[in-house]
Amino acid sequence: MATIKYRVLLAAMACAQTVNAAEPFASNSPWALGDWNGARSSLAEQGIDFEFSYVGEIGSNLGGGYNNNRSARYSDQYSLGARFDLDKLLGWHDARFQLTVADRNGDNISNDRIGDPRVGTLSSSQEVWGRGSHWRMTQMYYQQAFFDRRLDIKAGRFGEGEDFNSFDCNFQNLTFCGSQVGNWGGIWYNWPITQWALRVKYAISPELYAQIGVYEQNPSNTESRNGFKLSGSGTKGAVLPVEIVWRPRLGGLPGEYRAGYYYSSADSKDVLHDSNGRPAVISGAAYRSASSKHGLWLGATQQVTHKTGDASRGLSLFVMATAHDKKTSKVDHYVSVGAVYKGLFAARPKDDIGLAVSEVHVNPGYRKNAALTNLVNGVGDYDDPEYLPVQETEYNAELNYGLHVTDWLTVRPNLQYVRHPGGVKQVDDAWVGGLKVQATF
Repeated sequence: MATIKYRVLLAAMACAQTVNAAEPFASNSPWALGDWNGARSSLAEQGIDFEFSYVGEIGSNLGGGYNNNRSARYSDQYSLGARFDLDKLLGWHDARFQLTVADRNGDNISNDRIGDPRVGTLSSSQEVWGRGSHWRMTQMYYQQAFFDRRLDIKAGRFGEGEDFNSFDCNFQNLTFCGSQVGNWGGIWYNWPITQWALRVKYAISPELYAQIGVYEQNPSNTESRNGFKLSGSGTKGAVLPVEIVWRPRLGGLPGEYRAGYYYSSADSKDVLHDSNGRPAVISGAAYRSASSKHGLWLGATQQVTHKTGDASRGLSLFVMATAHDKKTSKVDHYVSVGAVYKGLFAARPKDDIGLAVSEVHVNPGYRKNAALTNLVNGVGDYDDPEYLPVQETEYNAELNYGLHVTDWLTVRPNLQYVRHPGGVKQVDDAWVGGLKVQATF
């Protein structure tokens, strides 16, 4: 402890002599609040790196949807964190500790305007919305590397999507943002949910690595009152993902290719049948239980062009797909394709433009169960409040432009199109206007 205090004191003394530190709100600074007169960089050199970020999203229904009365919704997220380099602080070689808390707020235009509130939408036009409006501890883990960093072990509280099925979040529609298994698998919790976990990664070569994880499957971690829960009470089982990741430079241009599989040891409920194989809604018996659940994913991102003299500019293509257990999953598969062009205009080399489309397909068994529920209840009219909408396939598309205002601020206006919101054909196709703001402080 004395060593840490001594190093922090040295950093504070050093910052007083820094004359070229980034000023607050400088366009070329990575932080809106600047370098704190040099203190921030000095602390990072000593092993303490602070992280403050903000994401805000606005969604407005421009036409169509379940309720075409014009409105707008706002949602946001603040995250505060610190990374501690334990090699610099304590002399622990290749070790670090991460602590992050996040706060989400607001509403989502998809909930009551785009989708039928009886079933909602499958995706979300404001990806940052969800998991309640409150603070959560999102990361608290220790990470240690061995054998010249070929073996990397991470243990503590964190989410699956940080390491497995990972994807950048430069779109506002949920189907193009972050780990997609967490959106459709039902047992995989993305940011800001956290659980006890262990992840082991091994670099087979500089371009290829494999990893495996064990994550606590605890639905109680999603409850609003458990944002800082540390106990394992409520645990139902474990999620075990495995993945292989290849990061080549094809033609000198970067790419990333992922293939993975997950297995859940927790009991899961069948979407249609009872223990005798009959539709449970017809027999009146309980839905049968499965002792496990599984699924897989594929993902690829590849830069395919570049501007002469500036490899950071050019066109990148991506595709993502997931498949899930048909006995127990509402969504049996998802796929998306898209393109992002960075630096389209010479005067705006850091701006980007993105276009993507996706399909979210509802399991036929889940769909049949809804239809049988209406039959048993004697309801056949979609406009009847007791009718359970039958969900099939939802399609999403987004076109956006990322305006790189400063090195710490990106503003991303976007236009989204949702065909069959919620997979319900009776709901009009919808147009959504969005605005995403990303900032680091």
